[in-house]
Amino acid sequence: MNETTRTYDVIVIGAGPVGENVAERARAAGLSTVIVERELLGGECSFWACDPSKALLRPVVARADARRVPGLGQAVAGPLDVEAVLAHRDKMSSYWKDEDQVDWLDSVNVDLIRGHGRLTGPKQVAVQTPDGDTVRLTARHAVAVSTGTGAALPPIPGLDTVRPWTSREATSAGKVPGRLAVVGGGVVAVEMATAWQALGSQVTMLVLEDGLLQRMEPFAGELVTDGLREAGVDIRFETSVTSLAREGGEVRITLADGGHLVADEILLATGRAPRTWDLGLETIGLTPGDWLKVDDTFRVTDVADGWFYAVGDVNHRALMTHQGKYQARIAGAVIGARANGEPVDGARWGAHVATADHVAVPQVVFTTPEVASVGLTSREAEQSGRRIKVVDYDLAHVAGAHQYGEDYRGRARMLIDTDRDTVVGVTFAGPGVGELVHSATIAVAGEVPIDRLWHAVPAFPTLGEIWLRLLETHRG
Repeated sequence: MNETTRTYDVIVIGAGPVGENVAERARAAGLSTVIVERELLGGECSFWACDPSKALLRPVVARADARRVPGLGQAVAGPLDVEAVLAHRDKMSSYWKDEDQVDWLDSVNVDLIRGHGRLTGPKQVAVQTPDGDTVRLTARHAVAVSTGTGAALPPIPGLDTVRPWTSREATSAGKVPGRLAVVGGGVVAVEMATAWQALGSQVTMLVLEDGLLQRMEPFAGELVTDGLREAGVDIRFETSVTSLAREGGEVRITLADGGHLVADEILLATGRAPRTWDLGLETIGLTPGDWLKVDDTFRVTDVADGWFYAVGDVNHRALMTHQGKYQARIAGAVIGARANGEPVDGARWGAHVATADHVAVPQVVFTTPEVASVGLTSREAEQSGRRIKVVDYDLAHVAGAHQYGEDYRGRARMLIDTDRDTVVGVTFAGPGVGELVHSATIAVAGEVPIDRLWHAVPAFPTLGEIWLRLLETHRG
């Protein structure tokens, strides 16, 4: 075993999209930077989440849309080509190889050390490499942790015997299970139920709550429920699992009401937990396994001297790749400014604070129908104590919806802060609405006055005309 010592301005632990962006921004500020990764560069998003899941879902959504278009329905009436879909998924996941990511890291002059990095004290990181060597790193200015999250598994008796799917297995599986049980009712659960039902599984969803997508507007979950049931998914609400067992290759599921279910595979989509168990947090006074609480510049608030940063899902602010990359761009710029003795712009919407994390987080759920949202829900707005006007409109009444497909079903909701006369939340549910979310994000993040938004004329006939209809409804 060999041991080496190196010193950098910035050390980044975790080379998913978030860590890569932190490292690139720090390097752009003129700081020597190293990134440490124990798996594949590109992380969860590239190989086990965003890219493979959307590759599985794209053919499903495209076929559903095509079936609504006169002249196309018969042409797409047959089943999906499973082999082609899985091959496309593999390609979009770069066949679980990260050479392209390594080339990109080289192009921005960031060093890479493969291995498991652990803090050993303030600004100190030890990396155990796959060869058994130890590389000891010292940071002059900052250490940033971007290790993300993993599946949070519930304490169900028998769980360790069934080899359950998590989001990783659900996005990378090489064959279609005949029967798939999905435990959960959130985004991973509904997207994977959508994909695998369309690919040929008989999917049963076991949902503890009384509806799907509980963190979004209720109508979104209701429309997704209708879509899944029409596709053949068996959805059972207010249902919990009390024990599991695998016998003869089958998963035997016992339910709280005494019922039983048999499946070939079971996906547990029951939440996420931070990957902080084995980071050496105890050496700097933090608790392993905890989320890392940060301020709006991504400094971890419980660590003195301001050298320790946590960026992306691990800080529990907004668990989405695009938001983590936004945080990374800010964190990298903050680290660079502080290291170079430059002023930090800490004003609301300033260059060095992540204001959008609190007020303008966009999200798309790639189901049939799609759901897209940004900002507050009506429930959150009510809890915040703001004076809010809720404006609803039936998306099926927009001319672009008639062009999109027959029997279009959808709904839109806009929330207006009546004191400031600005939009603070928007939710769309319906086919094709994912492409509407950025216009809503601009309205919310830009705090565009309603009177000015009235002059943003949508093209006819598009789904974007929903903005005009919402504003007309608001004006009465």
